Amino acid sequence: MSDTLAISPGARDALAGWLDHIRALDGAAENTIEAYRADVAGFLAFMAEHHGAGQGRAALARVGLSDMRAWMAHERGRGVGPRSLARALSAVKGFYRWLSERDGFDATAVLSTRSPKFTRKLPRPVSQDAAREVIATAETQARTGWIGARDAAVITLLYGCGLRISEALGLTGRDAPLGEVLRIRGKGGKERLVPVLPAARDAVAAYLALCPHPREAGAPLFRGARGGALNPRIVQKAMETARLQLGLPATATPHAMRHSFATHLLNAGGDLRAIQELLGHASLSTTQAYTAVDTARLMEVYEASHPRARS
Repeated sequence: MSDTLAISPGARDALAGWLDHIRALDGAAENTIEAYRADVAGFLAFMAEHHGAGQGRAALARVGLSDMRAWMAHERGRGVGPRSLARALSAVKGFYRWLSERDGFDATAVLSTRSPKFTRKLPRPVSQDAAREVIATAETQARTGWIGARDAAVITLLYGCGLRISEALGLTGRDAPLGEVLRIRGKGGKERLVPVLPAARDAVAAYLALCPHPREAGAPLFRGARGGALNPRIVQKAMETARLQLGLPATATPHAMRHSFATHLLNAGGDLRAIQELLGHASLSTTQAYTAVDTARLMEVYEASHPRARS
């Protein structure tokens, strides 16, 4: 079923209007916008086929609970997992929340649809010693010195600053030499300030001293072998090779380095709110899940840091 052909012009215009809205007001990243578009377009295409006709804007207001159940059953039947279905349902609800406000209809049937339950998978942190060994191994395993220094610098930023791999590779020549603080534009275009440890500054400086490609303000800071932007898969491969050499589990990924940053900070007594800001999480609950510590430890940190708990 072609989503584009099945959706009526009215529904297509409504979807475009919603995407423009979240792009302008919510500052959502383009990858997020595209994921929303695909999820809602698939839903609209299903409804068109389910009812045997293109769902115009007025028809969308008549979608009921039985229609929602039919869509979710269809998605499960074609192999969509509970996590992906929950994400799609969230996008559909966002679309209907916006549409119902503009067209003046009751969207309770859609908005009250229960999300499928799923177990949140958390990356496992590596130990502090293992993190240091990964960085050292990544530096020495490369075929050329400057590439080894580059890989070590990127992984150091993931672990030492808690950056996402996309954030580290999004740095440009304008960011170098690194100062004591980095201004990072994360998910949804939200900016945050991240302290830079001396080890991270030194690692990036060592890479820049060896890099054969000229540093340009608007060009990527981290370059591929031929001078273009560094592909994240190259960093993932470097870590994969390092973990195999060190005998670390498959969970020792670039994302696990960021996760280890958060976990080690919390275990050292770091404040949850501060860690939330450093990671760029929209909600504190995300940070709580991300750090994967026991409830007693969370409550201990909460009681020590919350103003009401101290009063």
